[in-house]
Amino acid sequence: MQDKKITIFDVAECAGVSKGTVDRVLHNRGEVSKTSAEKVRKAIEELGYEPNLYASLLASKKARLIACLLPEVYPGEYWEKIRTGFEAGAESVAGLNVRTRIFSYDQYDPASFDAACSDVLASEPAGVVVAPLFKNGTINFVKQLRDRDIPYVYIDSKLEDSNYFAYFGMPMYQSGYLCAALLTERLRPEDVKLITVVRIIRDKSHQSDPTVNRREGFSDYIMENFPACRIENFFIDPSHPELIEAALQELTEDRKLVVMFNSRVHLLSSFLQKHPSPGRRVIGFDNLDRNMEALRSGQVTLLIAQHTERQSIRAVETLADYIIFGKKPLNRDNYVHMDILSRLNIDNY
Repeated sequence: MQDKKITIFDVAECAGVSKGTVDRVLHNRGEVSKTSAEKVRKAIEELGYEPNLYASLLASKKARLIACLLPEVYPGEYWEKIRTGFEAGAESVAGLNVRTRIFSYDQYDPASFDAACSDVLASEPAGVVVAPLFKNGTINFVKQLRDRDIPYVYIDSKLEDSNYFAYFGMPMYQSGYLCAALLTERLRPEDVKLITVVRIIRDKSHQSDPTVNRREGFSDYIMENFPACRIENFFIDPSHPELIEAALQELTEDRKLVVMFNSRVHLLSSFLQKHPSPGRRVIGFDNLDRNMEALRSGQVTLLIAQHTERQSIRAVETLADYIIFGKKPLNRDNYVHMDILSRLNIDNY
């Protein structure tokens, strides 16, 4: 059989709809029933139809908006890297008549998150990138996105709902499991009796808990391999750095195994430097400059890192491919590499 170029007419015939309906679905404009839209998307996928780039651009009288819902950004923090990646992704899709906008919220305030969600919906986006720090607020938000047939991509962490378009980030459970293996590597059971987990005080209503799956992976590994071990949690408040050292006073010399599951292990550096303990192991996450300094100085033993910016770059590009071309990602869950950094290899990372 000779190869035949699939056209919009073939898609319309396969879906049992008009060419105009296919055109409206492709360019995300006008009213189309959910049933018809799903038929068109299924036909596109089955036939392997690829819209002509330039025809799509010419047909797009209005630029499509990709909205990104992120915590407020401060210099040197994890979310600055995510924002940098989003901006790089925005630049890469600008030629497709896709524009982007960041909507920020206070990561310690659920009401601020809800307000930002309302602003996103009011902007009528064609796609949304969301970091789901607040579980209840996110569940409500993505339900409204689904009702409006707006695809959404999770970054950093994800909720286990059945409708997200894609996820870009670490495999959270596996990263916790890996952390436990690294922390206890080559230790005897009698040396793994107590592990100290330092956690961040977040919102007062306890809705924000982005590392919960990571903690589960960590705990499962410890229970499987060191069932007699006790895991204790210490909480510190990053909004009051002057109180952190006082909160850590119980991190005495006999607490040899210490872990933080977020990107702020550098908050422990000053205390650890003033209270050294030979043989202490400290593991944190993410290659922030201050974390790298703590690793280089020996206050931190290992970092489990990732090229953070790639999450948001790929999220934007994936949504743009779908919005313009109807192209779905090969994988729904797209996990970034988990890189293990020590003092010996950080200079080349």
